[in-house]
Amino acid sequence: MSSARIALRRAGTVTALAAGGVLAAAGIASAHVTVHPESYAKGATDGVLTFRVPNEEDTASTTKVQVFLPTDHPVLGVLVSPQDGWTAKVTNTKLKTPVKTDDGTITDAVSEITWTGGKIGAGQFEDFNVAFGQLPDDTDQLTFKTLQTYSDGKTVRWIEEAASGDEEPENPAPVLKLTAKGADEDAAAPAASASPAKTTASAAASDSSDSTARSLGIAGLVVGVLGLAAAGFALARGRNSGTRPE
Repeated sequence: MSSARIALRRAGTVTALAAGGVLAAAGIASAHVTVHPESYAKGATDGVLTFRVPNEEDTASTTKVQVFLPTDHPVLGVLVSPQDGWTAKVTNTKLKTPVKTDDGTITDAVSEITWTGGKIGAGQFEDFNVAFGQLPDDTDQLTFKTLQTYSDGKTVRWIEEAASGDEEPENPAPVLKLTAKGADEDAAAPAASASPAKTTASAAASDSSDSTARSLGIAGLVVGVLGLAAAGFALARGRNSGTRPE
């Protein structure tokens, strides 16, 4: 069973995600070729990767972009989003170790995507969107080595990898971090458990406010009654003494 089946099954969902991926990738171009978002959960399904390619030359345009996908930890169900002015060529490779999925055993996966025919001018960048059916769950990161070819024949090789703790190399390859499954949910758990306490505190504050209001109301009523009594007493006394209010 080939990865094409997974790609076709998810085509409808992935098309919508690809449109969102274009907006998510908007912003100022980096000096290097990068992949966005910077991380995904291990084993994530039906997502979009955006490869951002800036033009670093003042006198030449980028005319060819080659992105190499890892095959030791393959990305399954790859679909390429249409790109105005660009033609994408997708290369599949037979996997040394087939991957078992809920849809069956995958024996081949995309190993390279090459875009040609378009142009990225000086001071510009281009976003290339790639949808996937499933990411691997047996590694902490994916490295996408990339070649960028200019109209003057120059090729920049974005293939260097930095070891942990080292400074970024001159021509780093785009790297996608893969995070543990459910990490976001676990981090949110303490906040969720705190909600009842917050609700109880709010209820207590509300009860306190109601009790205070009732107390003030009763005190006001007592004061009013005493005032009326005093006024009645003064009026009766005035009548007895023959005086009248003006």
